[in-house]
Amino acid sequence: MGRHSDNSLQKAMDNTISSALPANSVNTLPGNSRQKVKQFMQNLQDQICAALEELDKKACFREDHWQRSLGGEGRTRVIREGRVFEQGGVNFSEVWGDTLPPAILSQRPEAAGHDFFATGTSLVLHPRNPYVPTVHLNYRYFEAGPIWWFGGGADLTPYYPFVQDAIDFHTSLKRACDSYHPEYYPVFKRWCDEYFYLRHRQEQRGIGGIFFDYQDASGKLYVGSQTDSAAALYSQQVGTVSRNWNDIFGFVHQCGLAFLPAYVPIVERRQEMEYSDRQRQFQLYRRGRYAEFNLVYDRGTVFGLQTEGRAESILMSLPPLARWEYCYEPEPGTPEAQLTEIFLQPQDWAKV
Repeated sequence: MGRHSDNSLQKAMDNTISSALPANSVNTLPGNSRQKVKQFMQNLQDQICAALEELDKKACFREDHWQRSLGGEGRTRVIREGRVFEQGGVNFSEVWGDTLPPAILSQRPEAAGHDFFATGTSLVLHPRNPYVPTVHLNYRYFEAGPIWWFGGGADLTPYYPFVQDAIDFHTSLKRACDSYHPEYYPVFKRWCDEYFYLRHRQEQRGIGGIFFDYQDASGKLYVGSQTDSAAALYSQQVGTVSRNWNDIFGFVHQCGLAFLPAYVPIVERRQEMEYSDRQRQFQLYRRGRYAEFNLVYDRGTVFGLQTEGRAESILMSLPPLARWEYCYEPEPGTPEAQLTEIFLQPQDWAKV
């Protein structure tokens, strides 16, 4: 695996951002935008994979380079049977084609009739120890003619409730958001709670983090499908935020760099905790919920399948083992009950 120091990656990304656009440009799309975002996404994948291998100390990532017949390519990296990570993947992709799939055009109909380009990095990690939470990250960029936008976020899915882990994870993401605008975290945190929700179960997937989509120079923060959700109402109060391509690219870059400081310390303090078959079975049960979300609701899964992407790369987010139990009910007062009854209810973790 290629290894990058934090300083060298930060310098390379800062140079990429600073040369992207003239300072006074608002709606201009830089001519080399695709290459700049692609390089950032590849660097982010390299940095995260190197850090995770160092953390696991046993398993290494297997890399598969793939090509899409309709246009595009990617690098899928999967880690398996590690000391820390039972299975996980960190993907980079860039795809292009004649038209965006229906799932995207339903949200951005103005992109119809244009060729498109999309690139991004995504990861899902399923640790072995039930006390170490599963984590997800995705940052992406789309162009369709003159239309462009960024999306992404990161969220945590614990199996056992540790308040300090929730606080630390959210505080790290809030710090990254606040470095660009004080209203980013309040909106994107609420949007994350809204997005990672299993409607058929009426429960949250995890404790959230941040989520955003369709971020462009229009200045509107929440661009979701609901008009009366917590994220929508808060965004309406904020109004529009003046920013350009360069501003949003810089923000996504900062969020990407925030991932390892947000997640690695949690792994380090939970990875050696002893557990029994009871905790393992509950972990597998909750992994079933994770699989349900990714197969039913996840936009990345839908986009990948609708654009005829590589199925192995798209579905690497699924856990290696999971289970379902008919009408399962945890014993009252147990940590398992506390997880869903208290811990998974949306809370302002950055202020707890």
